[in-house]
Amino acid sequence: MTDGLREEGNSVWGQLRRRKVVQWGIAYGAGAWGLLQGVAYMRDTFGWPQQLQKAATVLLILGLPVVFVLAWYHGDKGQQRVTASELAILTLLFLVGGVIFWRYDQGNEPSPAMNRTPYAAARPSAAQERPSIAVLPFENRSRLADDAFFVDGIHDDILTQLSKFGAMKVIARTSVEQFRDTDLTAREIGEKLGVGTVLEGGVQRSGDRVRVTVQLVETATDAHIWAESYDRQLTAANLFAIQTEVAAAIAAALKSALTPSERARTDLAPTLNLKAWEAHQLGRQRMASRASAGLVDAEQFFREAMQLDPSFARAYVGLADALSMQVIYSGAPRELGLDNAEKALDTALRLDPSLAEAWATAGLIARYRLQLDRAEAMYRRAIELNPNYATARHWYSTLLRDLGRADEALVQIERALELDPLSGLINLSHGQRLEALGRFDEAESAYRRAARIDPSGPFPWLDLARLKAYAFDRFTEAIPLAVRATELDVGGVRPATELASLFFDLGDDEQFAAATARAERRWPQDEDVQVNSALLALMRRDADEASRRARLSLDADPRNAPALMILRDIDLRAGRYEATLARYETAHPELFVEGGRVDGSNYWIAIDVALVAERSGKRDLASALLEGAVRAIQAIPRLGVRGYWISDVQIHALRGERAEALAALREAEQAGWRGPGWRYHRDFDLSLASIRDEPEFKAVFADIERDMARQRAELAARPKDAPLDLGATD
Repeated sequence: MTDGLREEGNSVWGQLRRRKVVQWGIAYGAGAWGLLQGVAYMRDTFGWPQQLQKAATVLLILGLPVVFVLAWYHGDKGQQRVTASELAILTLLFLVGGVIFWRYDQGNEPSPAMNRTPYAAARPSAAQERPSIAVLPFENRSRLADDAFFVDGIHDDILTQLSKFGAMKVIARTSVEQFRDTDLTAREIGEKLGVGTVLEGGVQRSGDRVRVTVQLVETATDAHIWAESYDRQLTAANLFAIQTEVAAAIAAALKSALTPSERARTDLAPTLNLKAWEAHQLGRQRMASRASAGLVDAEQFFREAMQLDPSFARAYVGLADALSMQVIYSGAPRELGLDNAEKALDTALRLDPSLAEAWATAGLIARYRLQLDRAEAMYRRAIELNPNYATARHWYSTLLRDLGRADEALVQIERALELDPLSGLINLSHGQRLEALGRFDEAESAYRRAARIDPSGPFPWLDLARLKAYAFDRFTEAIPLAVRATELDVGGVRPATELASLFFDLGDDEQFAAATARAERRWPQDEDVQVNSALLALMRRDADEASRRARLSLDADPRNAPALMILRDIDLRAGRYEATLARYETAHPELFVEGGRVDGSNYWIAIDVALVAERSGKRDLASALLEGAVRAIQAIPRLGVRGYWISDVQIHALRGERAEALAALREAEQAGWRGPGWRYHRDFDLSLASIRDEPEFKAVFADIERDMARQRAELAARPKDAPLDLGATD
């Protein structure tokens, strides 16, 4: 027995066990794996460069043989100490490994042409480290005009398939559409879009056959990396098979590993009904401009696709998008539109829970229902399912803006801009995020860029108009821009109500009344139309009519801030304190819980409620709300559509600090504050009642009125056909 044990101890395996080499190797491997997982988590969370994880991997691999040697050498004596010479050898090995890694990484670094983009983000993102591709619009090789939507549909689906791959950056369709029939080289396109490869292709439909040809081109060299042709019978199953094969081949060519869930989502055919697929594609294409007529057409196409294939999940998402966009852009009844959109989404997610588009639209609806925490969770889920879905990042950015998280909102919109740099809507939102941070010149550039990208879209013109008026005090430029927006979307309620509001602040009562009457005839149930009608009634000293109009606005949107303010001031003058407070508590319960939540999304409402609380004898509540508002406005600029305007004046006035209130009011006037709603604050706002009779108060508003009279005269003298300058092309 003793000899057997001695023989085992003298064997290689016995010595490995005695010196604990195996145990140390296992322990080291487990520790290294845990460390790499931690590095990966921190990289994803904080946007650290991928090179850091590569470096950690190389160094840990180099460390394994070192651990084996040290365990063998010291294990026999049970020692765990390392000598100075051994430490020097270990350090040298790590240095050599680091140099090898650095040389390897430099040799594989993308060329500068691949990384240049015309709209660079403020901070580097993980997307810039990934392989990148733009799928250019495919050529219609049948030359039949009726086949154009079919070709675009195949192009859009291949792009959608690729966008599901988190390991690569995929430019959105809106941006690549700018290069339809382009004469630019792949290198030039790569520089404009910030990508390393482009996919070119063509589609020919002939009878019951379809032929798809594609080629992958490296932008740095204009060299072809991969090409293939697919000639199949024309069925929905074959179309999706081609798309799946193309996506998989591109992922392999770009050395982008697919996760099992990504591969499963790619292999899933959304419908086997070719007619349903065609109707869906027509719906997506009609919805792209967000124009009112296009949204109505899109709704009909999506309903047709659903009838043809009731299990087609994407058709239900399209319907939900069209319905919710009609609420947002066209003034459709809010609750009915959102309810129907939500029903469509429930069906879509039941059919396919992995649809990022469905989660993003669900987040949009939750945001419009003011379920903000739910909206954020849904946006995050959409981005998790499809990191390349620029729309989800765009909408998430808007939510973050509403929550007062302006810096985070800018990060998300810049990520969206990397994925869709030539999208008019995303450039527009980029301008809005910049404006919210007080970066007005940059915001103006973004709005102008959005208008140049899509000159037929109304909203870049409208946002530029509001910026001109409320950040730069140039109503003479703002009004023509807003008029242009109404001409571009004659069926849109937002441009119409914003133009009326600009006339109100300009002091052009005749134009304000006319614009309000036109909107009232066309959109009698819209909350903002009713707010303008209430203001018109107040100007005519008809408080009962103003109250009625404000209540109609609140019927459509119980949280409409201007309507709440108008009704507040009317009811407080009548001594209806408790009813007014109860109305605010129903609309904004978050302000009434202990330690009420006041932030960048509701500070102006908190100031309004503070007045009511003070009149109702709830002084502790009033004080807490004003303190919260003071904190909230610290990170917000005074001017601009999202500025805090004269919130500091209201706070001082409610606290009885008259001198400070008047000084802040003069500061606001000299900075260029001209609203929105400066005439309401002058004549009706009860939060300013304690300073309204002060000579300085009257002098400030007299100066504003003189400025507005000057601008009315300049606008009247402006030639009707004067051009609208959008500046030079970037």
